[in-house]
Amino acid sequence: MPLIQVSRLSKQYAVAERRPGFWGALAGLVRRRTRLVQALDEISFSIEPGELVGYIGPNGAGKSTTVKILAGILVPTSGEVTVAGRVPWRERIAHVATIGVVFGQRTQLWWDLPVIESFELLRDIYRVSPAEYRRTLDELIAIMDLKDLLDTPVRQLSLGQRMRCDVAAALLHRPAVLFLDEPTIGLDAVAKLATRELVKRLNREQGMTVILTTHDMDDIESLCTRVIMIDEGRILLDGDLDQLRRAATTERRLVIILADEATWIEVPKATVIHRQGARLTLRFDPATVSAASLIADITGRYAIRDLYVEHPPIEEIVARLYQGRTP
Repeated sequence: MPLIQVSRLSKQYAVAERRPGFWGALAGLVRRRTRLVQALDEISFSIEPGELVGYIGPNGAGKSTTVKILAGILVPTSGEVTVAGRVPWRERIAHVATIGVVFGQRTQLWWDLPVIESFELLRDIYRVSPAEYRRTLDELIAIMDLKDLLDTPVRQLSLGQRMRCDVAAALLHRPAVLFLDEPTIGLDAVAKLATRELVKRLNREQGMTVILTTHDMDDIESLCTRVIMIDEGRILLDGDLDQLRRAATTERRLVIILADEATWIEVPKATVIHRQGARLTLRFDPATVSAASLIADITGRYAIRDLYVEHPPIEEIVARLYQGRTP
């Protein structure tokens, strides 16, 4: 049975409009004009317990609106949503006790308090036992490298430091469902890897269900077994990464390291798209020429130090799908 069920979910916002100039501003005081913005347009999907789902789309696609509805923060215009059998905005208290939420642009920590005091307040709010809280906190401090930040007021933290603390705060009560909205924004490479490893571990060992929205495709590729792509409030694709790639292109890349960087090569049925010194990247279609025959042709005619086949970067694939075009 699905843990999260979304059926024909829609959300509209009324946005105020004002005519330009002084008289436009004056007219707006007398009679305000509004227009409706369709943030979500009858989307439907379901998520099973223990899934780790990437929810991706350009800015304004409806990602954060969906997360806020699933978290019980927003009330939809129409449609049905249940999370663990509950309607989030109708059963908020019971619902929030079982979920964790991280918004990359907002903090759930108290701005003027030291980080550890925010954690203590969250322990009381979620009614976590002292022993369980201590075990969880020690684990999070070690994984997220928080030891030197605990006595620092939140307002004095850098964006990356605050994000690490926010991720830890969302996990103090060991939620069954975790919503991550741009969780790695502002993190350096080490902190990103630590966050990804923590999410993987929670998903693997505790069966935590995770929905991740992000513009960092490395997060998606390293974490998610399933991807839901949304644009202009509608779902474009729902499947695994291989389905995502097939929907955009069948293209492959062959990366070659030449023994002599002065060598100029020409390869039938493949196109050189990038060259830097001895390193070349070729584009080819496996339906036209197999990787094996292409490699045999190149190694038979040129001195090669190394080579390997790869997919196009996931960012490029996603961009092509957004733009509705194929190569």
